[in-house]
Amino acid sequence: MHTIDLRNLSMLMDFYELTMSNGYFKEGISDTIVYFDMFYRKNPDGGGFAIAAGLEQIVDYITNLRFTRENIDFLRSKNIFSEGFLRYLLNFRFSGDIYAVPEGTPVFPNEPILTVKAKAIEAQLLETMILVTINHQSLIATKANRIVRAAKGRAVLEFGARRCQGYDGAIYGARAAYIGGACGTATTIADEIFGVPAVGTMAHSWVQLFGDEYKAFETYARTYPDECVLLVDTYNVLKSGIPNAIKVSKEILEPMGKRLKGIRLDSGDMAYLSTKCRQKLDEAGLVDCKITVSNSLDEYIITDLLNQGAEIDSFGVGERLVTAKSEPVFGGVYKLVAVNENGVPVPRIKISENAEKVTNPCFKQLWRLYDKSNNMAIADVLTLNDEEIDDTKPYTIFDPVHSWKRKKLTDFRARKLQVPVFIEGKCVYQLPSLEEIKKYCAEELATLWKEVKRFTNPHQYYVDLSQDLWDCKNELIEKHSMK
Repeated sequence: MHTIDLRNLSMLMDFYELTMSNGYFKEGISDTIVYFDMFYRKNPDGGGFAIAAGLEQIVDYITNLRFTRENIDFLRSKNIFSEGFLRYLLNFRFSGDIYAVPEGTPVFPNEPILTVKAKAIEAQLLETMILVTINHQSLIATKANRIVRAAKGRAVLEFGARRCQGYDGAIYGARAAYIGGACGTATTIADEIFGVPAVGTMAHSWVQLFGDEYKAFETYARTYPDECVLLVDTYNVLKSGIPNAIKVSKEILEPMGKRLKGIRLDSGDMAYLSTKCRQKLDEAGLVDCKITVSNSLDEYIITDLLNQGAEIDSFGVGERLVTAKSEPVFGGVYKLVAVNENGVPVPRIKISENAEKVTNPCFKQLWRLYDKSNNMAIADVLTLNDEEIDDTKPYTIFDPVHSWKRKKLTDFRARKLQVPVFIEGKCVYQLPSLEEIKKYCAEELATLWKEVKRFTNPHQYYVDLSQDLWDCKNELIEKHSMK
């Protein structure tokens, strides 16, 4: 687990978390055990799935969640909190349970990415940090994966720090992009903290500073002969940039026994310029010299470039990746789904005239069903927490909206997606390394059918409810509709 700095983030919460918690305390219900689900309602960019990310930072936050005397003095100055509640906060420690899908798991709308079972105040105070963390990193991991898939096996590097919404967006965005499939970042601190490989060569200012392009390239080649990548579009790519790069390779690097590793294009018609550059490099015997392009790229532009026959080996993708510019809000929510009464979780539901905002009640389990013959994911199923799916017997899934649409599964494997993270306030989850998360993500994505991965109009993956959960939900809808 990695901590970026020593900031006390305990007060990073919506103010109403505190006003509600103070009310729970005064009413004597602060120890009531409640259940909250964190989930989202719509896939970003009209895609077929999202990628869960950010759990490590949630673990870090909860493990270190403490209210200092300075925090308490500030809250006292608001003149609305009871002294008993402030004393409670001064001694606050999380004592509940948390279950979550591992980072890197492909997830779908209305599935609980994370579930909190805890005392009412404890569960309430976690809301904002859970949402801001998982919403952000899941959004960027998902966007990065779209771009990586568009690149069709070519390297994708995250280059967007300077246009992020603040430094935390840059740091955690680089981490999330790596989970989603990017192979490196331009953000050095992300390498220092998380081990995301930092890469970078030169900016146009390097070339401009020397005044003479050849001199700039020569100096760089002598300084970094083993990792020489030259930016060739400061002046004129085909008339000076590429000729000077080839000249430096022949006159400086090759006499040293080195090879020009690559060139980078940062402007112009990438399809046209890359093909012309490739032609000139090959004619000069530099067939192993790679071509990298950067600029305002995304999955659609990359797809178009490759369809046009662009000769590109890797992509440096900036703000459109790390800010998810096309749809910069993930939209995850945190909803109460049950309350303990006499030791039993009694379901709660939110009703809305907007059908998509009606929640799935109850303390639940999330299952993924795989076809045993090819290990491809068939469907996800939400069940009551004490239900088991016996994959040695036939199991019927059905559409929770159009319930007459049913399918009987026989040769399948059932897997619980959520894992225990905290039990009675103690972290019981062995956090994987970032490399392990990235590998797991790639493996799980391989179980999704290509139809689910389409950028536009993807196949809607099945997320069904068990019969018992479906019955409970409909009973609650009917009950509250009659009021």
